Amino acid sequence: MYKNLEEHNRLVNKYLKIFFVVALYWCTSILTVFVNKHLLSSDAVNLGAPLFMSWYQCVVSTIICFTMSRLSRKYPSVFTFPEGNPLDIDTFRKLLPLTVLYTLMIGANNLSLAYVTVAFYYIGRSLTTVFSVVLTYLILRQRTSFKCLVCCATIVLGFWMGVDQESLTQSFSWRGTIFGVLSSLALAMYSIQTKKSLGYVNQEIWLLSYYNNLYSTVLFLPLIILNGELGTILAYPHLWAPWFWAAMTLSGFCGFAIGFVTALEIKVTSPLTHNISGTAKACAQTVIATQYYNDVRSAIWWVSNIVVLVASAAYTRVKQLEMAQQHQQRNAATLKA
Repeated sequence: MYKNLEEHNRLVNKYLKIFFVVALYWCTSILTVFVNKHLLSSDAVNLGAPLFMSWYQCVVSTIICFTMSRLSRKYPSVFTFPEGNPLDIDTFRKLLPLTVLYTLMIGANNLSLAYVTVAFYYIGRSLTTVFSVVLTYLILRQRTSFKCLVCCATIVLGFWMGVDQESLTQSFSWRGTIFGVLSSLALAMYSIQTKKSLGYVNQEIWLLSYYNNLYSTVLFLPLIILNGELGTILAYPHLWAPWFWAAMTLSGFCGFAIGFVTALEIKVTSPLTHNISGTAKACAQTVIATQYYNDVRSAIWWVSNIVVLVASAAYTRVKQLEMAQQHQQRNAATLKA
């Protein structure tokens, strides 16, 4: 009886921890999207340089981590930050694949957001679950059940319904849609790679965030030039306005926070759970965006959102049941042994 109660309490504490981490991810992610959209497309700011904004977010995140690292050494009783050397060649070599994915993920994300509305942003990013299933098989050689494949096919159907309905509006952008799909692909790959890469930094999320952002500040520079943003930045009329850099710095803080809570959610849950959480969060974000921007949508457009949400929820439920069954089978095998 005591053991059952103790196990029950552990499970409750575990589920509460997961709930609060997922809630933190939702709030941080939604705030980041709205702040970034304001910087990229609002009449007041309208920067028009999404990769430059991504680069600056990485710079702010790097400065935060560097400051925390120094403060922890000087005041260890007040501040804590794991020890590590980002300039270590071996560490850089091991984390470079993850950093490339991180750079592609946030770069494609902001490029997509620059061209599409916040409401459609959900549909554009809805293929993360599908990519996760495909990459799990290709990289980890883990097969997916037929029921899960049916859910994935339904998600793809909902995606195409949403694209079809969005194409009837003046705000539709094929470029933004393609960048959204690329961002979903990068996110799925990043989620899988994060579990492995955490082992290189002793499971320290702060160190992983520090290294990722520092290395990304270098990787973004050639991308900014190739995307033709250098001239846009130099010609920007508010380049030296204090309010502009304050808004950019706020975006940088949001970028740091989302990077940290993303890695935290993956560590506390799993890559799959993180992908599903991101999809469900984006649905809530869509509703908020349509209300905030007074964005009127057709009934079929809303149906496409519901199709993706229901299919994603069904996929989560199927995977949950499969994992529970596998757990019971392992316990049964252990008892027999």
